[in-house]
Amino acid sequence: MHALLRRFASSLVVSCQPVPGGPLDHPESVVGFALAALASGARGLRIEGVANLTAVRAATDAPIIGLIKRDMDTSPVRITPLIEDIDALADAGADIIAFDGTDRVRPVDAATLCARVHARGRLAMADISTLAEAEAAIAYGADIVGTTMSGYTGGPEPTEPDFALLAACVRLGHPVIAEGRIRIPDQAAEAIRLGAHGVVVGSAITRPEHITSWFAEAIETVRSARGGRPTLAFDIGGTKMLVALVEGDRVLATREEPTPRAADAEAWCDRVAALAEAFKGDFDAAGGCVTGVVQNGLWTALNPETLPIPPGFALGEGLARRLGVEVTLYNDAQAAAWGEYRFGAGAGADLVFLTVSTGIGGGVVLDGRLRTGKSGIAGSAGLTRLIGPTGRGALLESAASGPAFAAGATEAGIGGDAIAVFAAAEAGDPRADEIIDRSAALVAAAIENMNWLFDPDVFVLGGGIGLAKGYRERIEHRLAELPPLARPVLRAAALGKHAGVIGAADLARHKS
Repeated sequence: MHALLRRFASSLVVSCQPVPGGPLDHPESVVGFALAALASGARGLRIEGVANLTAVRAATDAPIIGLIKRDMDTSPVRITPLIEDIDALADAGADIIAFDGTDRVRPVDAATLCARVHARGRLAMADISTLAEAEAAIAYGADIVGTTMSGYTGGPEPTEPDFALLAACVRLGHPVIAEGRIRIPDQAAEAIRLGAHGVVVGSAITRPEHITSWFAEAIETVRSARGGRPTLAFDIGGTKMLVALVEGDRVLATREEPTPRAADAEAWCDRVAALAEAFKGDFDAAGGCVTGVVQNGLWTALNPETLPIPPGFALGEGLARRLGVEVTLYNDAQAAAWGEYRFGAGAGADLVFLTVSTGIGGGVVLDGRLRTGKSGIAGSAGLTRLIGPTGRGALLESAASGPAFAAGATEAGIGGDAIAVFAAAEAGDPRADEIIDRSAALVAAAIENMNWLFDPDVFVLGGGIGLAKGYRERIEHRLAELPPLARPVLRAAALGKHAGVIGAADLARHKS
């Protein structure tokens, strides 16, 4: 390998090319960008224009890739298209001279340009857009191949780096520089992992106009979304029905009533529509979260003990007809998982959400995506089986959620529901403590098992029982006995009972 190439092997090269005609488009600014880049870890520079190159060469002996851009009437080729351009760059002090190596109509063929670069004692870099062009460049003697032109020779301009082309060029066994749409550190690191000799980053470092526009556009997207009407969100559970008007992570207003368990699914739709009547005209989209599983708007019970939902009930269609807008539906725990990921205790982290209430539900968010699975049941922790004496035991939620508390209270002579059990425990009743401990032990074991499966950044615990005083601490006490490698992080849900509607509203907005 040439000694010059070794100076920036597996390193960052910063392209100091201001926006043409912009306020920073003068040699003094280019020198400032170049010196700042080198001081911060860059090992090479890519400089356009003779005046800029001359100024930067006087300020540093770092490796410089030089080029000249021209707009020509007879050819789409812009990067160093002429022999005189190569001579000017060599005279200005470029160590490497980059030229367009694409297979297009051009004033001088690429092989001739490459030969002239070598005649001037410089290394030649061919900026290509295809693997065939890379192979041709190597054949005519280019010292370096750059992926610079990928996506810029016709058709819509892509937004992501062309890692497939980079990997294919690397396999040719010749030095390759990754360039083009590399905007974040992870992309630069991926290019090096794929075998790039160096990575050129330009706009993301030296064009404040572009960087500012990326941030401004992202903020404007959110601002425009908030400028519209709020989203209607509803939660149909085994205990309550909640309808809310939601904007971002804010619940603006709610209406709530107990779920009429003895009624049928059509009546449940009627009740949701009646609760939403107070918000008529205030929303233009709706998202719902429900106990059970939803596939293509059809609602089915996962555990009929929680709520006796008829198989395949057309909930999405029924509510859309009543509400007058499209309705996006998710399982309640999955929607809550998304809410906690977007705005709550697991913001931006890989997480598993568990809700312990009338039933036990769960949701999984990995790599920024809510994982629902092919059947919509992903994360349904409550339907996992305990291991009994003969193998297949009871459902986790049958043994550890609200009905189990009520059954345990009756058996112990306390009476009442989970609320009564927690009140009795706070008053010092050991029978109540035993009921709570039994549930916490089972949920702790489920979390331990799921931690081995998903290894998330955090587990988020919600639900009426999950958030009851002292319940999470009992689980954490059991998890503390595990070795550090297997010990999960557990946090209380930050959005409380509104996690599901906040998540459902956000999912509905993303879809729309």
